[in-house]
Amino acid sequence: MRSTGPVSRIGRSLVAVTTTAAAGAVTVLSLGVSPAAAAPADVAAPRPGDSCTAADLGTRHPYIKTTEVSPTITHFKGWYVTEGTTGQQTVSTDTTTVIAVSVGLNDSIETSFAVEALSNVKATVGLDVKLEYTSTSKESNSVTWNLTQPGYYGFYKGTKKVTGTYGSLNCNRTQQGDGSWALEWTEGPGGGGFTTFTTLEEGAVRCQDGVPADSIMARAQALLDCGSAAAKADHPAGAATQTAQQKQDRPAPHPAPTSGTSTEQPRATGHSARAALDCSAEAYKIAVPGKPLSWGAPLLADDGVRLRPSTIFSAHLDNWRLCNVTERDGVIEASLWNWGNGGCATIAEQNAATERAVLMTVPCAEDDLQRFYIYRDVPGSSKIGVQNKYTGSMMGYDRYADGEFIRQYSSGRQDGTGTFDLTGV
Repeated sequence: MRSTGPVSRIGRSLVAVTTTAAAGAVTVLSLGVSPAAAAPADVAAPRPGDSCTAADLGTRHPYIKTTEVSPTITHFKGWYVTEGTTGQQTVSTDTTTVIAVSVGLNDSIETSFAVEALSNVKATVGLDVKLEYTSTSKESNSVTWNLTQPGYYGFYKGTKKVTGTYGSLNCNRTQQGDGSWALEWTEGPGGGGFTTFTTLEEGAVRCQDGVPADSIMARAQALLDCGSAAAKADHPAGAATQTAQQKQDRPAPHPAPTSGTSTEQPRATGHSARAALDCSAEAYKIAVPGKPLSWGAPLLADDGVRLRPSTIFSAHLDNWRLCNVTERDGVIEASLWNWGNGGCATIAEQNAATERAVLMTVPCAEDDLQRFYIYRDVPGSSKIGVQNKYTGSMMGYDRYADGEFIRQYSSGRQDGTGTFDLTGV
């Protein structure tokens, strides 16, 4: 794949400013010539339309779009108490509903993006919800309660189930009404749903007890089916036969985690023969702003993309071309083809859900793991942020050092080390 093929119209449109020097030419990916400063971002909880800075180009944040809180019974057992059998009772309840914490398709909650999303849920609904993976099925089903009156009781455990949807915010340039440009938090590709819950509440309730409407206790009382003949009849002390209503919410098998990280991920296609790419004629360096190190592709297949100095001995391993370029809502999507080894940048499929997975190069294919979104600074600046399409994670590095790997981070690097310079060579 040494030939780049014809240059697409969109690929040609990426280059707007060319500066010629005696030693060489540098082409900047930009659509204008006047840089503009952006106001500081509210890093705690950005909202769509808030301003951001160039340091935020390599980061992303979740924001909560909708929430729903519903009292839910997770464990229940109907129990008859007769004269002479009152006092402290310990009852083993049946599991009625299983609630598992999840963000998107993956319930591991191991990434900073997922934790931040659940923290935003906590702030939005004002409840102390679970911020890590757990499930109500992991709770003991035993309920101990002191009963002072005979009657038909429901022993229960329950919680407030919190569900909703989230969006993904990225920093990107936006043209203002007066024609100027500014950096703003905009809703980027992706989003999904979440589920979490509050601490479990337990107790015992009778049909004749007055309870707050739409409370966990009221949900448990409804399961008693108090209007039925069975509830009103005399019974010996002990467990009651489950009613149809009590059985209707039996838990379904919990789905296995997917290889991706959230519902924002398109399904990756299988690897095939090297794809025929429509690449731009220009080659670019993806460099650390103001410093000599840039992305360098590996010579060995099992190595990763690292920060390397650009020298006459780099053998084009530091040169990248943008291929199959599209643009939507100001965000470029492209494959990153390396001139030196002929491979495309990717996150290995088996590491797609892994925080800090290393960026690799492989033979080019039609695969969303090889597609990247590029977020740009205002025209006149070459600063960008890079996001993998399939995983949703941003590219960055742990520290500035020769040989340091380029890795994926679900929320990006909040210290600005996910912002790079895309400059033509």
